Amino acid sequence: VQLQASGGGLVQPGGSLRLSCAASGSTFRLNVRGWYRQAPGEQRELVADMASTGIRNYADSVLGRFTISRNNAENTVYLQMNSLKPEDTAVYFCTARDVVTRYWGQGTLVTVSS
Repeated sequence: VQLQASGGGLVQPGGSLRLSCAASGSTFRLNVRGWYRQAPGEQRELVADMASTGIRNYADSVLGRFTISRNNAENTVYLQMNSLKPEDTAVYFCTARDVVTRYWGQGTLVTVSS
């Protein structure tokens, strides 16, 4: 499985961005897709994930501001980020897993600054 993330950039506080993660390869085995982030000097943390059942899970810090969704036909997962705050600044990594393996895409940098 290969994951390709895109959509990061510089945005002002209160602004919005949408990240995309396209999957290719043996995607039929994937049962969870999601996003993690890592700020400078911090550990990587879960932002949001979505099971194949449709159940979504969000970090408390983004609940109500971020929305994870998917387009099954395109094997793509999205992270809509609204009301962005400076503390959301981080490298965002898309991830997916099947029963055996967790896969990671390359990171995409999100910078929230005025």
